[in-house]
Amino acid sequence: MFVLSKLMSAITQPMFWLAVWWCVALGLLSGSARWRRAAVRMLWSGLVVLGLLGFEALPHALLRPLENRYPVPPPEAVGRHVGVIVLGGALEHPGISQAHGQVPLGQAAERMSVPVGLMRQHSQLQLVFSGGEGRLLATGVSEAELAKAFYEQQGVDMRRVILESGSRTTRENALHVAALLGKRCQEPWLLVTSAWHMPRSVLEFEAVGCQVTPYPVDFRTGDETLWAEYSLARSLLLWQTALHEWLGLGVYRVTL
Repeated sequence: MFVLSKLMSAITQPMFWLAVWWCVALGLLSGSARWRRAAVRMLWSGLVVLGLLGFEALPHALLRPLENRYPVPPPEAVGRHVGVIVLGGALEHPGISQAHGQVPLGQAAERMSVPVGLMRQHSQLQLVFSGGEGRLLATGVSEAELAKAFYEQQGVDMRRVILESGSRTTRENALHVAALLGKRCQEPWLLVTSAWHMPRSVLEFEAVGCQVTPYPVDFRTGDETLWAEYSLARSLLLWQTALHEWLGLGVYRVTL
């Protein structure tokens, strides 16, 4: 499953398929005149598709249903929970931390920062962080280790924090947290992860018998996206995120 999830990260990148398309076109250039004409059309059509991929309204349309599936719980509901389960995915390469002595947060930084605020507002909340070594080429440093450093820097009472460092996928997050908490997983917990990642995460945690209330963070979309919003670099990342999650939901229904 871990290798499959990494493979999904590759095949859900639009540039991967465009590269394949262009490689086929370049191969056809060595053929007959008819094949060369087809190759030229393929090269130009790929370029047009690349340009269209930069309109953010398109990937936003795929992400919005995922992000809007679960609302953020109101403040009064937070106090009825025993703790917060935080999924990894917000931390950058540990080499950055080793080189500069700072915990590197990525685009999903709210996964780390929001739970800290919740713990300060509600003294009864515990925090369970789940994140291991999620790279094919292991670095020897788990996300849980970086999370520990981050929470210590933020002044969090580490007696209220439990770190799980063995999981590499969302399914492993659920399995390992359920094993770690035992019967306590059936108590009410807040589940914190990116809004677009929440539908799949809730399914995984419910499948192992955990009682979780979604607390989505790290939203990428608003109520609407104007067609004038154009950024090729940002949009390609949004496409990958959206395609990865929808494909992941499909794989979940087949494999669970």
